[in-house]
Amino acid sequence: MNLGLIISRIIILNRLKFASIYLLITRCMKQLFDFFPILLFFIVYKFYLDLPDGLITTVTDILPFMALTPGEPSDAIFLATLVAILATIVLVAYGAIVVKKVEKMPLITLVLLLVFGGATLIFKNPLFIQWKPTAINWLFALVFLGSHFVGDKPLVQRMMSKALEISDHRVWVKLNLAWVGFFIVSGTANLLVAPKIDPLNFQFSEDTWVDFKLFGLMGMTIAFVVAQAFYLARYIPSTDSETN
Repeated sequence: MNLGLIISRIIILNRLKFASIYLLITRCMKQLFDFFPILLFFIVYKFYLDLPDGLITTVTDILPFMALTPGEPSDAIFLATLVAILATIVLVAYGAIVVKKVEKMPLITLVLLLVFGGATLIFKNPLFIQWKPTAINWLFALVFLGSHFVGDKPLVQRMMSKALEISDHRVWVKLNLAWVGFFIVSGTANLLVAPKIDPLNFQFSEDTWVDFKLFGLMGMTIAFVVAQAFYLARYIPSTDSETN
């Protein structure tokens, strides 16, 4: 193997690595407005019974509709939902006031959280908040699918074209459709784990759903992006001419 070929392969691997990291960061940034509220949701839910009774009573005094009971495990999801809503509002407000830019997706996420989370708090029913991850993932699937019909490039190409040059339009189309499938699968997985929905009667606990909401969906995203890197490796253009 000559030196030029070795250098060429190193360049190809670096391009692939950069492109994969770029999309992973982009995807994670898109989920940033989900991640921090979900993390706070997870913490409040898991440690609800350890919170001071006075704090829980104060929340109920300020917001009587919450009607929280200290030491009542079933109330954990309601306080966690409230915290997630407030955290998302703060993040969107920060973007609007400090960064002076709020993307459409975070606003859509906030609206869906207000709708589903608000319904959970008003009706005292976790069913609505358990539907929220599915609603967001299926909405993203619709957006990615719709990009095939709006504009001349699928959404994933618009996101990655600056990081990775692939001239074959069919590759971008397949990749974009793969993301559509991923979002559909993620939303469906949430349905199967959510105990208030549970269409196949798996009977997972609410505690398991909270774990899946944080670790499962994020893990699925990372695994999918890694698989995507292997797919893209076949279409990285040769750089032999650049190194000879």
